[in-house]
Amino acid sequence: MRSIASAAALLFALSATAASAAPRCEGTVYADRNGNGRRDPGEAGLAGQRVSDGETIVLSDAQGRYRLSPRDGSSQFLIKPAGYRLPSRDNGLPDYWLNVRDDDGPALKYGGIPRSAAQCRDYGLIPQRGQADQPLDVLVFADPQTKSALDVEHYRRAIVEPLARAGAAAQLGLSLGDITHDDLSLYPRLNAATARLGVPWLHAPGNHDLDFDATRDEDSLLSFRHVYGPDTYAWEEAQANFVVFDDVVYRPQPKPDYIGGLRADQFAFLERYLADAPKRRLLVLAMHIPLFDTAPGRETFRHADRERLFALLRPFPRVLVLSGHSHAQRHVFHDAASGWQGAAPLHEYNVGAACGAFWSGVRDAQGLPDATMSDGTPNGYARLRIGADARYALSWHPAPSAGRALDADSVANAHLRLYAPKTLRRGSYPIRGVYANVFMGREDSRVELRIDGGEWKPMRRVEQPDPALLAENARDDAAERLRGYDRAAIAMPSAHLWNAALPTDLAAGEHAIEVRVFDPWQGEQRLVTGYRLIEAAP
Repeated sequence: MRSIASAAALLFALSATAASAAPRCEGTVYADRNGNGRRDPGEAGLAGQRVSDGETIVLSDAQGRYRLSPRDGSSQFLIKPAGYRLPSRDNGLPDYWLNVRDDDGPALKYGGIPRSAAQCRDYGLIPQRGQADQPLDVLVFADPQTKSALDVEHYRRAIVEPLARAGAAAQLGLSLGDITHDDLSLYPRLNAATARLGVPWLHAPGNHDLDFDATRDEDSLLSFRHVYGPDTYAWEEAQANFVVFDDVVYRPQPKPDYIGGLRADQFAFLERYLADAPKRRLLVLAMHIPLFDTAPGRETFRHADRERLFALLRPFPRVLVLSGHSHAQRHVFHDAASGWQGAAPLHEYNVGAACGAFWSGVRDAQGLPDATMSDGTPNGYARLRIGADARYALSWHPAPSAGRALDADSVANAHLRLYAPKTLRRGSYPIRGVYANVFMGREDSRVELRIDGGEWKPMRRVEQPDPALLAENARDDAAERLRGYDRAAIAMPSAHLWNAALPTDLAAGEHAIEVRVFDPWQGEQRLVTGYRLIEAAP
């Protein structure tokens, strides 16, 4: 069998010969053994490393050299291999890319990509040992969506600082788009906040990260790419391969709009990358717009693109899709009805928003908004834990202030919230009940209830608005002045709400309600509340 180095050398020579008439640039991938971000004497080149312009992929030769035909306006990047880490840029982001710009490009409000003399560059990889047999912990933030410097402070104080204080160890971070809310000048502030976690952070763009003064989709992420580099790329760890991509197709005419989908150059990259991607690892796709349609009867992700993507994913036995955008939480398992033809359903976790309901709602004593989402999920972040066997576990972590404004009518913990009437008439028709909002609930989740320590009985999944958030909406309506900068989110039907009637034929007095949830990743979770039965004369 030909060695990696000799195969890389052959591919290097063939690609150079085939494109000898085209302008070429050259760089080197090397082992940055002291981790200082520059190549020092004695630091050898690395063979077989992949560099891409977002469409083609080339390999480095035995000396670590690679050659590309630079494309104006492209973002060149190194596909980070497992077993290495990358040096950081001055803003804390991992240093793995170069924007290629020969001319000034379109004039955009937020600047776009400035001219650059460089067309290729050297990439340093810092050897990292002892990671392959350990779990990989990934922090997942969807939709920080800050619209002002104050919102950046909310993000820092509600999401980043509690993690930093707890020293919550993670090896990687993902943001699933809508990094900010149209004001792209906030990126440096956001990056400074996130960098406090000391974790290499990857970003997918969202529809609020667009240059809305661009006249075509190809230019709509130039300002995003100036800060974050490629909009579609791959990153590898020993436990999983990550493909992060832009799935927002900008449609500037007749008025600025968008739809979920992928470009031809993205499919070209995905086809080339996935052709050689190891299938023993978990394959994680990170994007902004969900693959499922988020509006009834309307195509919100182009079905033809989804089917083409699913065809590329079919050979992979372990795939997880992470999406954002909805400002709600749900688990979707794609099957033949949505075009998936794999042996098992494809799991898409549509992650709740870090900003929740756009940093809205009543503020707590520390000035942080409640920000509960329209499905009753508190704002926060997710964690993804991937084992050496490629199996994964997911969890949701509410922000410390999340849900406090709703606690007058409910009790909650990190996993669920219970809402129940405080008082019922003994002997009344048992129509009033308890609701359990299970934040990570799925259609097949097992949710049970018992009264006063009795027999466990199943609760029924219902697609209704969360009653605690409905009560908050009513308080907003009744208030003569705004209770916060923005009102709470309007309660919408939740995908993870369970209900059970409360018995009224028990003795008068206090009764305990206990609910348990069987989470497939975090195990059994319980929460207790209560209600009172009162004798009432006719």
